[in-house]
Amino acid sequence: MQVVNRIVAIFGLIFLSATFTTDAMAHKMRPAVALVMLHFNGTFSLEMQVNAEAILAGIDPGDKDTADSPNAALYNQLRALSPKVLESSIFTFAPTLIQGFKLNFDGKLVEPTLISVRVPEVKDPGRARVSTLKFEGTIPVGAQIFRWSFAAKFGDSILVVKHAGEHKGLSNWLKEGTQSNPFPISEKFIPKSTAQVAAEYVELGFSHIIPKGLDHILFVLGIYLLSSRLKAIVWQVTAFTVAHTITLGLTIYGLLSLPSSIVEPLISASIVYVAVENILTSEIKPWRIALVFGFGLLHGMGFAGVLSEIGLPKSEFLTALVTFNIGVELGQLSVIAAAFAATGLWFRQKNWYRKAIVIPSSVAIALVGAYWTVERTLL
Repeated sequence: MQVVNRIVAIFGLIFLSATFTTDAMAHKMRPAVALVMLHFNGTFSLEMQVNAEAILAGIDPGDKDTADSPNAALYNQLRALSPKVLESSIFTFAPTLIQGFKLNFDGKLVEPTLISVRVPEVKDPGRARVSTLKFEGTIPVGAQIFRWSFAAKFGDSILVVKHAGEHKGLSNWLKEGTQSNPFPISEKFIPKSTAQVAAEYVELGFSHIIPKGLDHILFVLGIYLLSSRLKAIVWQVTAFTVAHTITLGLTIYGLLSLPSSIVEPLISASIVYVAVENILTSEIKPWRIALVFGFGLLHGMGFAGVLSEIGLPKSEFLTALVTFNIGVELGQLSVIAAAFAATGLWFRQKNWYRKAIVIPSSVAIALVGAYWTVERTLL
């Protein structure tokens, strides 16, 4: 009966939030991926994979999710366009886009020419459509160093630079508007060391939680709120960590796959469940650990979706995978530490702690999770 009551309460919250929900095409903001190929005949090619609709709609990268933008309606209209019509819009917008990135050769800026645009059909509504834009240009005679930057208004970028005919290249993850490291044009690239790869992917994992992973942050807060006792928190965090580590690895290695249209709504529903259970009980039950483990499996697939889009260096695949996961854990522990410093450290022994902090916070988390569940289901 208790389980039935919990299920009824969860779906009641989802139904309530559905009455206020519109059918919005929400997507998390992802960095543009730019592959620059340096040719020995004095030319270069640039292939960019971007969420073209977000750029055309003027979505602010700070929104992190297209649904949060005041331009969300325009974004949804662009999402509905056929590939052919959107390709035409991209060609029209190309001069503005080209002004937004800088290809710097020994301090001289070179504007490339847009050669082709490929826009795919929308196969998975839960993911943003990724368009491929190809550019070409000429390297200034005698240039020795290449650098790249992408306008802050267009968001982060992942730069990969290769010499023509070489399989290995160098990469940079660049925050909004940041200029890349210098890349030698005439010399072979020296791959990043294991330590450099590790540091980069720890940062990527951490930033996927703070500040970009609001859904994961709310789930972790839901875990924290059930009990202020360290043992209860440790049990739940351990179950969640083990679970998402398993599915992150299996998904990245291609042994497990679920479309984001299934994973994302279930992640939202997991937020609702833990929050509602916080409201209905003040003690950790045996099924709570098992359910947190199950929800961790889902969240691991969500993390894998991010890594799949970013890519992992083949030469340091395992290092990048492990350190990304370490970064995720550091982000989650930071969330718990901040929550404990703000509430548990001062108030957890107070008689009113549960009534004044745990229940109102859990209600707010449940409502947000329910909203996301409906929104992502309707996509």
